[in-house]
Amino acid sequence: MKIGFIGLGNMGGGMAANLAKAGHEVHAFDLSGEALARAGEAGCHPVSDAAEAVKNMEAVVTMLPAGTHVRKVYEYEIVINANPGTLVIDCSTIDVDSARDVATMADTKGLIPVDAPVSGGIAAANGGTLTFMVGGSDEGFKRAEPILSDMGKAVIYAGGNGAGQAAKICNNMLLGASMIATCETFKMAEKLGLDLQTFYDISSKASGQNWSITSYCPVPSVGPQSPADNGYEGGFVAALMLKDLRLAMEAAQSAGAEVPMGAEAAKLYEQYVETQGHGGKDFSSIIAMLGKK
Repeated sequence: MKIGFIGLGNMGGGMAANLAKAGHEVHAFDLSGEALARAGEAGCHPVSDAAEAVKNMEAVVTMLPAGTHVRKVYEYEIVINANPGTLVIDCSTIDVDSARDVATMADTKGLIPVDAPVSGGIAAANGGTLTFMVGGSDEGFKRAEPILSDMGKAVIYAGGNGAGQAAKICNNMLLGASMIATCETFKMAEKLGLDLQTFYDISSKASGQNWSITSYCPVPSVGPQSPADNGYEGGFVAALMLKDLRLAMEAAQSAGAEVPMGAEAAKLYEQYVETQGHGGKDFSSIIAMLGKK
């Protein structure tokens, strides 16, 4: 299949490479020359601008930083240059309103829009083991599923346009809050004199078990390998967690949902990222800040 791919950053680069590896003809664009070069080495066809990544494609995938970028690319590149009937898949994590607005924009031009944000981080993007939460029409999901499956291990239909984004921000609010609780718990266990590996062996098999413990433990040399074992480099940076928590707070306010734990998580990550300047570290590194309290 001929697929255009716009946005070859930490996540998009690996995703585009996996599409090429699966045998698709991937026309890839990014503003970064280095990212374009890496895409070429991975089997993609680098192109000079976004329009070239859209024209005459059967599907177009975008992976961009924020809603403003997605809106701009859809308005000025995709809806102008894509042929009617083209499947357009946005894998960025953006606000629900923007997702629905660009879907309406695409619908008006006869395109098939799908929002499909991801979970799993850079390693999963590179390894093709992402989880996709998909919003769109039944037709859109049916057409998008095989493409997304070439980049992930799970493709789950969440509902109409915007539902994928809603699921993503709910999931990441839970992740942010549970990571903070996990960090607090390990620090308390340490202060109570428990051996942290022993506590891991207990908690990973007891009622407090959660993904932040068993798959992404914030303590170095405890549990499976995680960014904690690499100085908290790589993985999912704290600045992106803060972005997602802010999106969750906006959605909660719009929906009239009470989210006191999510709000506290957002407040703590804001302090860690903006006051203390650790936005480039993995989000599990917040254990350092919590340990000082």
